[in-house]
Amino acid sequence: MAGQRVEVDGGIMEGGGQILRVSTALSCVLGLPLRVQKIRAGRSTPGLRPQHLSGLEMIRDLCDGQLEGAEIGSTEIIFTPEKIKGGIHTADTKTAGSVCLLMQVSVPCALFAASPSELRLKGGTNAEMAPQIDYTVMVFKPIVEKFGFKFNCDIKMRGYYPKGGGEVIVQMSPVKQLNPINLTDRGSVTKIYGRAFVAGVLPLKVAKDMAAAAVRCIRKEIRDLYVNIQPVQEAKDQAFGNGSGIIIIAETSTGCLLAGSSLGKRGVNADKVGIDAAEMLLANLRHGGAVDEYLQDQLIIFMALASGVSRIKTGPVTLHSQTAIHFAEQLTKAKFTVKKSENEDDASKDTYIIECQGIGMTNPNL
Repeated sequence: MAGQRVEVDGGIMEGGGQILRVSTALSCVLGLPLRVQKIRAGRSTPGLRPQHLSGLEMIRDLCDGQLEGAEIGSTEIIFTPEKIKGGIHTADTKTAGSVCLLMQVSVPCALFAASPSELRLKGGTNAEMAPQIDYTVMVFKPIVEKFGFKFNCDIKMRGYYPKGGGEVIVQMSPVKQLNPINLTDRGSVTKIYGRAFVAGVLPLKVAKDMAAAAVRCIRKEIRDLYVNIQPVQEAKDQAFGNGSGIIIIAETSTGCLLAGSSLGKRGVNADKVGIDAAEMLLANLRHGGAVDEYLQDQLIIFMALASGVSRIKTGPVTLHSQTAIHFAEQLTKAKFTVKKSENEDDASKDTYIIECQGIGMTNPNL
């Protein structure tokens, strides 16, 4: 099955770990040998970090593949995938490296395995520069399942920057093929809800302040909806270290989910954290897209593999999405088009349709 090796330049466009995640996941699914050079060339600490390395090792183990050049700081790897088996696999970043980014690379592979998979992911559940686990469970999961698969995501332990120590267990069965999705009708916002959390030594008042500030901010723009943000003190036996944050979700009449989130940091007051999350949600509602800016790039890989035409309506297309599209096209030969939405309601807005003719990947292992 192994053909010509695909050469990927990890230094172009977004220039970070995302290129590695998209290309290795697709390499694994398609059975294409891969070389990635200039890994994270654009970053202040170039090369593989612990989370990228643990993700690579997990994919290698999922398919009994070969991996060369995989060590911390390495800027070039060669990956030769074999048959994707499934089974129980662990990836431990040993840092606050994001378990959600580990899921981004491993879920597509597990879908095309020969048998069910259990992925034990360890690291940060609520970390900077990555989706929070709450976003993954409350937004990513229900939307990505529209491609025609289900997965279970059990948060065993929450972990925060700088120690990590979180653990999430993902269980899923393989599929024969993915269905295309159509997320172009946003509908109207029917409810807004969320959770503001504190963990460790932080007092519940911090969560209450974040929630109250977020509600006040949303109220200025959306007056007619009850905004229900629960302040939560994470249970001691379910959270490692100290952390705080908030996620707010808007649900629409057509089942779209859009979110805003923010993490507490030392020296930043709770009100500001709440307001940041609220502003992010409101910005995602203003652009008229049916997915928020953080979901758009996470759907690209599934659109490329699905059978038939997928369409999503988005706000401005992010560099992450452009990067994912570039590498999905290079590896799968799927065809993407991005054009401004023609809908008259969107005329005044920065709204786009990302369309993909998927390759209809069928699972060779089933």
